[in-house]
Amino acid sequence: MENTIPRRIYEFLKYYPPFSLLEEKTLMKVAERVVVQYKRPDEHIFNQGDSPGQYIYVVKEGAVHLYREEEGNAIMIESCDEGDVFGIRPLLAEEAYLLTAKVAEESLIYAVNVEGFKEILNHYPNVSLYLASTFASGAGQRYTEGQKPSLFLGKNFPALKNFGLVELQSIERSKSPVTCQKNASIREAASIMSEKEVGSIIIVDKDMAPVGIITDKDFRNKVVTGEVGLDASVEAIMSSPVITVSTDITVADVQIEMVKNRINHLCITENGTDSSRVVGVISEHDLMVAQGNNPAILIREVRRCDTGAALRQIRERAEDLLKQYIYQEVAIAFIATVMTEINDAIINRCIDVVERMMAEEGIDKPVADYCWLALGSEGRSEQLLRTDQDNALIFEDVPEEEYEHTHTYYLDFASRVTSLLHEVGFEYCPADMMASNPKWCLSLTEWQQQFTQWIIEPTSKAVLYCTIFFDYRAIRGKLSLSEKLTTHIFKTLDGQDIFLSFLARNALQNPPPLTFFRNFVVEHGGEHKNEFDIKARAMMPLADAARVLILHSRIDKINNTFRRFEQLAEVEPQNKELYEQAADAYEMLMRYRTLQGLKNADSGRYFDPSELAKMERINLRNSFQPIKALQSLLRVRFQLALLG
Repeated sequence: MENTIPRRIYEFLKYYPPFSLLEEKTLMKVAERVVVQYKRPDEHIFNQGDSPGQYIYVVKEGAVHLYREEEGNAIMIESCDEGDVFGIRPLLAEEAYLLTAKVAEESLIYAVNVEGFKEILNHYPNVSLYLASTFASGAGQRYTEGQKPSLFLGKNFPALKNFGLVELQSIERSKSPVTCQKNASIREAASIMSEKEVGSIIIVDKDMAPVGIITDKDFRNKVVTGEVGLDASVEAIMSSPVITVSTDITVADVQIEMVKNRINHLCITENGTDSSRVVGVISEHDLMVAQGNNPAILIREVRRCDTGAALRQIRERAEDLLKQYIYQEVAIAFIATVMTEINDAIINRCIDVVERMMAEEGIDKPVADYCWLALGSEGRSEQLLRTDQDNALIFEDVPEEEYEHTHTYYLDFASRVTSLLHEVGFEYCPADMMASNPKWCLSLTEWQQQFTQWIIEPTSKAVLYCTIFFDYRAIRGKLSLSEKLTTHIFKTLDGQDIFLSFLARNALQNPPPLTFFRNFVVEHGGEHKNEFDIKARAMMPLADAARVLILHSRIDKINNTFRRFEQLAEVEPQNKELYEQAADAYEMLMRYRTLQGLKNADSGRYFDPSELAKMERINLRNSFQPIKALQSLLRVRFQLALLG
C-alpha cells in the first residue's frame, strides 16, 4: 500500500517551483525524504552566521520571516508563506547563512534533504536556473523607489528603475575597481578594503590584469584563525586563478557562473579573460539588490494577491516587462515562456481565491475532482498581451444522482473564476468559449462524446470548435483528466482521415494576405475598414496549418505553433526548410502584433498598413511567403480537390 504521507507531500510540492519542474517519479523520491516539522511562533529555523545544514525548506502552512542582522537590529527582508522555498544555501554554497529564519505564526514546514537533490540539478537544468535565480536574489528582495542598487563599488545602476526583467540586462562596468598589487601585504589589502567599504579586492599585476581575489571569507578562514599573519603577502591567502567575465555579462549569466563555480564574486575584465585589464567586480550581494523584479518574483507576488485589482497591477507590470523584452528583440520563444508562466500563475491564483471564497460561504464541494483547461492562444502558450478568455473545465465522471450537484457547483465555480479573470483584464470571450458556459463545463465522458461527435460529424461549426478546443492545455487540477481526453481524441482520429481533410480545408479559409499588386488585403467594411487583420489573415493560416499537420502526424503535447513547426521539421525532413520558414514567420508575426498592441494599448490585431515604414512592410511581406506553400501542401496531402 502506498505511503500516504509522501504522497500528500508530493501533491503539495508539485504545484510550486522548482518542484513543479520535476517529473512525477523524481519528485516522489524527493517527497519520500522530506521531514515534516511543526514550528511555534518566534521559533528560529536557522540564524544568520550558522553553518548550512542538510535541508532546504518549504512553507506548507503558516509564515516564516527572513531577517538580516545589522548592528544589533533585525531588518526583515522577506515574508515566506505557502509554497515559498527558503534556506537554499546548503544546496548551492558551503558557507554560513546570510539571513535568520524566524517563524511568524504557527507553521508546518517541509524540510527537504539536499542529499540526493543535488544530483537532480545535473538532470534538470531548469531547476538549476530557478534555484540560481532565487539564490542570487537572496530572499526575493523587492526593488523600491527609495533604493538605488549599486552593482559595482558604489556605482549606481539607475537603469534598473525602469527595467523589469533584469536577467537580460547587461551589467554596466565599474570605473574604479578596488585592487592591490600582488606584492602587497595582507594588512595593506585589509586597510584598502576597509577604506573603500567593500567585501573583496582584486590582486593585479603591473598591467592591471587579475591574478587573484581576496574576500571577507578569506580573512575569516585564514587570517582571523591565525593560520596566516597580517604581514604576509596577499598571495598567501588569495584565490587564484580568478573567474573572469566580459563587460557585456548579463545578470542571468552571472547567476549561472556563480552557481557553476560555487563562488560569490566575479571579476569583470575588458575582454573577459584574466590576461586583460580589470574593470569591475560583481558579488552575490549586488545580485540580491538587483534582483528586485523578475518573472520569478512577479509570480511569487501573484501568490500573495487576494483581489482582481491586485492581480491586474501585476499583469500590467508584466506588460511593462514584455515591452522591454520586445524592444530588445529577445527571442519570442523565451518571451512566450515567461508570459505564459505569469498568466498561468494568475489563473491559478484566481482559482485559489474562488475555491477559498466558496469554502467560506459553506458551499458543498463535490467529491469529483476537475481540470481547468486553457484554450486558444493561452492554450498554445502564445498569449503575450491580455486578450479575451478561452477556457473550459473537465470534471470526473460521477453517478447519475450526483451529476446535477457536481455540474451546478463547477458552473458556479467557473463563473466566479472567469469573472475574476475579467477583473484582471482578460476580457470575456465574445463567442462565450468559456468554462462558465454549460456547454464547456462537462464531465470527462461528456467531453469524450463531444470530441467524438466533432470528429465523426465534421460540420462547419464542429470544425470551427476544433480549431479552438484542439489547442487545450491543462492549467490546474487533476491533470490526468486532460491526458485521458487526449488519449481518447487520438484513438478516435484513427481511421477518420476525412475529419483531418475538413480541418485542412478550414485552414485554407484565409488565402495569402497579399493582392496581385503586392498590397495588403484589408477589411472592406465595418469598424476596421481599410485595416489589416494580422490575426485572421496571417497568423491563423499558419496556426491552423500547424495544428492539422501535427494531428496528422499523431504528435501530442505540443501546442505552441512555432514549436509544432520545429517538430514537423524533424519528422518530415523533406519539408524541413518550409517548416523552419513557417516557424520564423510566426515568431515575427507574434512580435509585430505585440508591438502594435503595446503601441496602441489594444490586442494589436488590426492596424493601417499605410502607416508602416518601408522595412516593416518588407518584413511583413516576407513572413507571408510560407503561407502559400503550406496551403499548397495541405491541398495535395489531404486531397482537398475531392472535397469540392
